[in-house]
Amino acid sequence: MKAFTLFALGSLSLLPLCSQAVPLNDDFSLLLDVTLASDYRTRGISQTQNDPALQAGATLQHSSGLYLGAWTSNVDFGYGLKTRQEVDYYAGWFWEATDAINLDLGYLKYSYPKESQFNQSEVYGILSVYGVKLGAYYSDDAPGIDSEQNSLYSYVGYETELPYDTGLKLRYGLMDFKDPHLYSSSGEAEDSYREWEVKLTHELAGVMLGLSYIDTDLSKSQCTSNWGFDDVCSATVVASISKSF
Repeated sequence: MKAFTLFALGSLSLLPLCSQAVPLNDDFSLLLDVTLASDYRTRGISQTQNDPALQAGATLQHSSGLYLGAWTSNVDFGYGLKTRQEVDYYAGWFWEATDAINLDLGYLKYSYPKESQFNQSEVYGILSVYGVKLGAYYSDDAPGIDSEQNSLYSYVGYETELPYDTGLKLRYGLMDFKDPHLYSSSGEAEDSYREWEVKLTHELAGVMLGLSYIDTDLSKSQCTSNWGFDDVCSATVVASISKSF
């Protein structure tokens, strides 16, 4: 079955106003980041057929909180699709009330060379209060079977520092589509699914090591009906190593 619609897009790895950004002058700074991961999972779904991914991004930041940037990763959707790359462009505004309270608002454009039918855009908002994160990504041009449709990804998360330069990140998300396209073995169609991640990070010799457990509540038949394979939605452990400049 060639079910290529409604890929769960988005890296969720934007890094506005990072303390590791390199100052260019009094107002502008630049952040460069490179990541090697054992799998590219976004919103619980593998974008590389469970294979490794090399990812890189650049973010230009202004002292006002405005930022813009680009991010890219290799992808593999199978079935002979020509695209082997995802390129994202984003712009937004990052506002801090205190060190523990901030708001991130922005626009995100996903593009796939040679397979433009998967291109889409989202607007997003992320509120962070003492480590608790509430986020939402809304699209009105998500790929559909016959036409574009709306989609909403929302999540609640928590981040904290543990001893020995170790960090803990938790996330529980809901991906909601306008139309039901997730078919179970009984033929019932649903329009949403849930996903979650538990991630440990550790800084070592200037690089960030990551280890994540990722899973969804999708059955194999639901996964196959929408993404064409039954193993890109199941539980997995993802290891990563990243460096910011």
